[in-house]
Amino acid sequence: MNTPDVHTPSTPHWFTSSYSNGSGGECVECAWSDEGGALIRDSKRPRGGIVAVGEEAWRSFVTAAVRTPSNF
Repeated sequence: MNTPDVHTPSTPHWFTSSYSNGSGGECVECAWSDEGGALIRDSKRPRGGIVAVGEEAWRSFVTAAVRTPSNF
């Protein structure tokens, strides 16, 4: 598997989904990488690990998420 180089900005701007309730219900936070991909972390453990996803993989994920009905 090829892993794209994804660089973390020196100060990522983390954000949660507009669907998050603001009362601690959000699960993940995202930030944009320097290359247009996404950085993902657990909002409850912000000093924990970060998952870096390349731009193509992020677009595929978002497209699939939008097309998939939610059961929540």
